[in-house]
Amino acid sequence: MPYQHRSMDGSPLGLPPGKVVCIGRNYLEHIRELGNAVPETPILFIKPATSLVQLADPIQLPTGRGSCHHEVELAVLVGRKLQNVDASTARQAVSGYGIALDLTLRDLQNELKKKGHPWELAKAFDGSCPLSPFLSPTGLPDPQAINLTLYINGELRQEGNTGQMMLGIFDLMAHISNHFTLLPGDVVLTGTPAGVGPLQSGDQLILGLAEHHFTAQVA
Repeated sequence: MPYQHRSMDGSPLGLPPGKVVCIGRNYLEHIRELGNAVPETPILFIKPATSLVQLADPIQLPTGRGSCHHEVELAVLVGRKLQNVDASTARQAVSGYGIALDLTLRDLQNELKKKGHPWELAKAFDGSCPLSPFLSPTGLPDPQAINLTLYINGELRQEGNTGQMMLGIFDLMAHISNHFTLLPGDVVLTGTPAGVGPLQSGDQLILGLAEHHFTAQVA
């Protein structure tokens, strides 16, 4: 079934699947675990709409392309056009919050980084953004102070709090809008906390967003 943005009750939200704008290196501990430099400005990259799949569907890992890592992230659904806006305006444009996996072909990404090449081949493949249904913005009164968790086969692998972000959610959205336009149906991924690692066939996942939990399975 083609991907649609959905609310927590399963109903379609009426926004077209758009691009996914991701930020690299927005949690300090994740920067440290990969041995990366702390960026002076946000590192942005894009996944196309074809990267979007429902988190509830079996996660398909690319074959023959090296290790595929999980990166759990807060996802923000854009509900109106944002172009050259401030953080306050960006906040008013949020249609919902969800949780996503930014799947990453880590071996390939490392090769690309060594060559100074863009990351998209490692980040933007079909199905590389499994995404949960969206909570209403009122369902997370303070999205900048919520816990994100990822359990794999019952073991806690990733844990962080959105308050640990180097650049906050709405400042990030404003920053993006001053470089290129965000449209209704676009999704912003806000970075991943420490603990990233490889996924394996058959893995059972539980993703936590505040008090909400979502299950997923690797095919």
